[in-house]
Amino acid sequence: EVITPNLPEAERLCGFAIEDEAAMLRAAEAIGGTLPGAVLIKGGHRADDADDLLWLRGEAHWFRARRVDNPNNHGSGCTLSSAIASFLALGCGLSQAVEKAKAYITACMEAGLDLGSGSGPLKHNYAIKEGGNV
Repeated sequence: EVITPNLPEAERLCGFAIEDEAAMLRAAEAIGGTLPGAVLIKGGHRADDADDLLWLRGEAHWFRARRVDNPNNHGSGCTLSSAIASFLALGCGLSQAVEKAKAYITACMEAGLDLGSGSGPLKHNYAIKEGGNV
């Protein structure tokens, strides 16, 4: 139903550099015009924010988010796409699934798990309190 390229992947798919929101829109339209489903261009590689753009049936839907300063973001794209699929499986429409998944990723990043060296994973279980309660 949806593909979720990050900015470098979207640049490869559309064939041009994506340096601002206008270019994200052009890329989403170009990529989306070749697919039967939707495209969510993830903005996690942007310098000032982490805004994502969903191109769905010819319409643009922005999902705005502030950039979370956390180097431990390994797997964030895979986690986002899995969260979208999970919310779709729960009966959410695509826009609502993206909105909820985006909020989940932001909360995982804000939780700030620091595990090992290098770029570590997100804190996927951020909502579980000691003792196993959410």
